[in-house]
Amino acid sequence: MILLSRTLLVTFALLTPLTATTPASASTGCASSVPYVSGEGGYDTYRIPATVTTRRGTVLAFAEGRHNSAADSGHIDVVLRRSRDGGCTWDPMRVVAAGNGDTRGNPAPVVDPHTGAIVLVTSYNSGAVTEGQIMRGEVTAEQSRRVFVQQSRNDGLSFSAPRDITAEVKRADWRWYATGPGHAVALTRGPHAGRLVVPANHSVAPPAGSTDTGQEARYYGAHAIYSDDGGDTWHIGFVDGAHDGYANPNESTAAELPDGRLYFSSRDQSGTSVGNRLDAYSSDGAESLDHPYAIQPTLNDVPVVEGSVLQLRAPDAPLLFSGPSVPTVRQSMAIWRSTDQGATFTKVLTLSQQRAAYSDLVQVGWKTVGVLYETGASGPYDTIEFRRLPADTF
Repeated sequence: MILLSRTLLVTFALLTPLTATTPASASTGCASSVPYVSGEGGYDTYRIPATVTTRRGTVLAFAEGRHNSAADSGHIDVVLRRSRDGGCTWDPMRVVAAGNGDTRGNPAPVVDPHTGAIVLVTSYNSGAVTEGQIMRGEVTAEQSRRVFVQQSRNDGLSFSAPRDITAEVKRADWRWYATGPGHAVALTRGPHAGRLVVPANHSVAPPAGSTDTGQEARYYGAHAIYSDDGGDTWHIGFVDGAHDGYANPNESTAAELPDGRLYFSSRDQSGTSVGNRLDAYSSDGAESLDHPYAIQPTLNDVPVVEGSVLQLRAPDAPLLFSGPSVPTVRQSMAIWRSTDQGATFTKVLTLSQQRAAYSDLVQVGWKTVGVLYETGASGPYDTIEFRRLPADTF
């Protein structure tokens, strides 16, 4: 089995190209492009964007290709488009991890700083079950959430076969499990330089005798997984899960701050606290948190939704956050800036008044920030757009 796993890890199968009905579009001056349009390329809906820039400067735009509907379960593939001109135009779409009738998603890519390899962690469950069934414990272990890793050593042209790492990163009492979504983090300084950190979330069963039937959402918790050898082996880092119903960390994203700490920002899923965003810090490379997740009051305009954080690479550069900016609806994608390492945020600009949902931030070279986000005129999942913004805007 060990020999087989290592063989799969270094054997890179060509990604399956798909033919889109129309090419990706770019506006005048390459302010934006649209790598994914729902209803095209054989998919009903594209969701859950994640993006990184490779060592060669190629922008990779991952997403979930949902075959039959916009639902979170069913036949779902992880797909990819590559851009060699900073996100203006895109190569044909390819399948990175095929669902084959099951659900593969929650892409969390990261570039290994030692080798330049792209490491992709994703989540899986049977296409016949739903998140609710998994959280209620109504599924078998084979049907439930599992975690996989893949690698690309040729700039994202091909990836290794998905390798199951569930035994390394999922506790026996966890039910739901989701990686990211959005880009993961490679640490660049301090004693853990080179470590790959993937924010994730999980759920547990209500306590014995609980009357919380149908309230499984209050039993979400956040955690991180990390690898110190380029994705070959994995470990569970911090686990934050008070399960008190006040603050319920869910989908998380992370950034390495200039002082070497990790900043984590999370969606607050059905918590009774006032506000929809939570955050926390880690001073030991995600092995523990400096304090539990707590409300971030300066992001109260953000609804209950995934968001993204990015620490810009320049002296005295700010920490950025992206997300919709209407607290009661997924609409009006915006960018916030923090000049105090996440203590407070100030809105810098709103990209559009259209419906909008999930997003991921990426730095493209030194002068450009990219935002890969779900948006549309009729609904937030019509397209996934890549918006290019001058870094000096922030």
